[in-house]
Amino acid sequence: MNQQSKFEPRIESKTESKIQNPKSKIVGPTFEEMLHPRVADAAIRARADKARTEDPLDPINLFNITWCTPGGGINYFVMPHALTGVDAEIVVIVAKDFPTGSHKVGAAYSVLIEKVVEGELDPAKHTLVFPSTGNYGIGGAWVGRRAGFDTVVILPQGMSRERFEKIESYGARYVKTVGSESNVKEIYDECNRLTREQPDRIRILNQFAEMGNYRFHYHVTGNTIVELEQELSTRLGTRGIAAFCSSMGSAGTIAAGDRLKQVFPDCKVIGLEPVQCPTLYNNGYGAHDIQGIGDKHVTWIHHVTNMDGLACIDDQESVKLCQVLTDPVGGDVVTSRYGVPVEAARTMAGIFGISGACNLIGAVKTARHFGLGKRDVVVIPATDSIDRYHSTMRDLDERYGRLDACETIVRLEGILKNQKTDWFKDGTPENRRQWHNLKYYTWVEQQGKTVDELNAQLDPEWWLQHQAKVAEIDNRILDFRV
Repeated sequence: MNQQSKFEPRIESKTESKIQNPKSKIVGPTFEEMLHPRVADAAIRARADKARTEDPLDPINLFNITWCTPGGGINYFVMPHALTGVDAEIVVIVAKDFPTGSHKVGAAYSVLIEKVVEGELDPAKHTLVFPSTGNYGIGGAWVGRRAGFDTVVILPQGMSRERFEKIESYGARYVKTVGSESNVKEIYDECNRLTREQPDRIRILNQFAEMGNYRFHYHVTGNTIVELEQELSTRLGTRGIAAFCSSMGSAGTIAAGDRLKQVFPDCKVIGLEPVQCPTLYNNGYGAHDIQGIGDKHVTWIHHVTNMDGLACIDDQESVKLCQVLTDPVGGDVVTSRYGVPVEAARTMAGIFGISGACNLIGAVKTARHFGLGKRDVVVIPATDSIDRYHSTMRDLDERYGRLDACETIVRLEGILKNQKTDWFKDGTPENRRQWHNLKYYTWVEQQGKTVDELNAQLDPEWWLQHQAKVAEIDNRILDFRV
């Protein structure tokens, strides 16, 4: 195990020239510029558009943290009914074109920039530590180094090999802790150890507790979907957003549901967690293979009292479906047997990772549970893509044999078209209060929050106040650039 007991001297890497000078100001986007990239200064926008493909490590790519395509449209995909087996439209918002290939880079940047403009972080003095089970750590490695900070990511040793390789490629270091996705306490323990040893140097940017993560998804992800609805209603003849489904790791992404319910009051916000680690469902625990979710605790930033349902998804179904959607053999079958256009099959192969497949299963389960029909829309995020799961797919082949046409059909029929509505709990007042109460064990007993701070989250005004800070923070970011 590569558990480090202290920081080693930095070895200059090929990424060193692709970071901002520690003595210069960090130039990055506001929340509004992440939502609407074209409102940024024209010269900045031109540089960012060029660097997107020509120089992905250039710090100007901070301005490419957005759900929009280079042309300004929203990056989304409508799932074929022939695969989902439900009448509702399942619409995927696509994260693979964010810097680092995952939307978690947006959360990492938002947490960082809020602290920078508040004067809490200085690249000349501080080492940033990003606790993570995957994509947030990768995002932190990219953002932290682009912003000129010495950067360390803490994540479990059981994560895919590609995750560690990406962190190193961005010029950051990592500390491996024991376990896998579910072992978050061990990550916290390592953060606490580093802080005790070097209190003047270490700064923890905790995705599970920092409201910058929540605000990014409330404002940027949430309003992206609000604006997408207008296009969907014209293109598909749909009405509003019926449901938003998101698997929960830090529970940042599901904050988009708070915004959606303000605009579409009937929208159902559905959280997803693994059957193998059903923490909110029945106080369960355990390891699982859906990387980045099911972290065996309820995060501080998770607005659980605003959830309308909770569904548990089998980890092996998620991994197997991911392989079907991304493997050439699966692509041949969905076109030849299910009539999916070749271009659509190619698109699916490039936009899904394991968590995205989990969200897709959850969307089908949600559509069936609520009886959603032809004019209803269920939105899910495809949080990353297959580029960080090739080793996981090879492990799957070793366990079950190489994917073939017959197995592809079995998986599509069993996992999607005949997905059951078991392992589903509605967000009753009693269930919401139970989900809230589970925060006590991590945050009050272990992480120093008070009971009064915890109980304050029961008041909707607590969340509204955090949402309202977006405009204030944007003004401070603009002032900081001058």
